Amino acid sequence: QVQLVESGGGLVQSGGSLRLSCAVSGRISGFYVMGWYRQAPGNSRELVATITSGGSTNYADSVKGRFTISRDNGKNTIYLQMNSLKPEDTAVYYCRATTLWGQGTQVTVSS
Repeated sequence: QVQLVESGGGLVQSGGSLRLSCAVSGRISGFYVMGWYRQAPGNSRELVATITSGGSTNYADSVKGRFTISRDNGKNTIYLQMNSLKPEDTAVYYCRATTLWGQGTQVTVSS
């Protein structure tokens, strides 16, 4: 059974950076699209960014120019580089591949 495990979350000050990783226990080359989502308290889960097997990317307007999604098929891992973090980026961040979800990693940005 394929599993997704996120890591890299934590507490950071406004303007800081974090890099999230999502390690997949199977070959990610079999997933056409993978992505990052987030859910803040009281809010529904929302799309942050996606990446296709060909490297095409898509971002939510709120993170464009600040976040970068990437994938390393050799390491079966996708990443989310988050720069210029804002308090409103505070959420649990989840990795997704088709119908599979990771357990999430908490990102907290202090003002």
